[in-house]
Amino acid sequence: MTTLATRVRRESWGFAAGSVLFLVGALPAYANAVGPVADAATFAAGAVLFTLAAFIQLAVSGRRPPRRASTLAAWWDWMSAAIQLLGTLLFNVSTIAVLMAALRDPDRLTAGWIPDVWGSACFLIAGILAVMAARRRHELWDVRARTWHGTLLNLVGSVAFGVAAVGAWVVPDTGELFSERWMNVGTAFGALCFLIAAVLARRAADAGNTRPDAGG
Repeated sequence: MTTLATRVRRESWGFAAGSVLFLVGALPAYANAVGPVADAATFAAGAVLFTLAAFIQLAVSGRRPPRRASTLAAWWDWMSAAIQLLGTLLFNVSTIAVLMAALRDPDRLTAGWIPDVWGSACFLIAGILAVMAARRRHELWDVRARTWHGTLLNLVGSVAFGVAAVGAWVVPDTGELFSERWMNVGTAFGALCFLIAAVLARRAADAGNTRPDAGG
């Protein structure tokens, strides 16, 4: 029987692996060493892993779509997971677009990855909703579905991704990035926050801090 703990471990592995790829891809030394195509592919692969993990979080971990009688915490929890999944899909679009551009003309690519502002906005909204759900976690489908360390780390990471998106804005007059440093630092720091949150969630699952899936 597949337990909820097993499913949460799979989710955590996906977020952790995706975070590592985003963290590595944001390092200028790595981008310079592998070139724009490989760097863009690193981010694209990380976005795919984020999407797989977000899908598990929403559809497989044990969450159910809220009903009229559901608690506010249940609504916030499910909406957070749904919006985060949307954000990962938007990151897939943006990272694949950059990869295709790199394949067409690597010399014209100014950065290995340009953060998608809409994906970053989705991550930020999802992070806020997760914190709101954690405040009423006694009302959740599983009281350990949202933890303070996980929700706060993910929210901080989402803010950092937002900073990266601002840094990646292309100034119309110059055609250059607003701040490549902001883009790289924001992406790397945000990915580090997501990585730590995923590792902590994995350790909690390994310790048996989740219940077996009662829904079958």
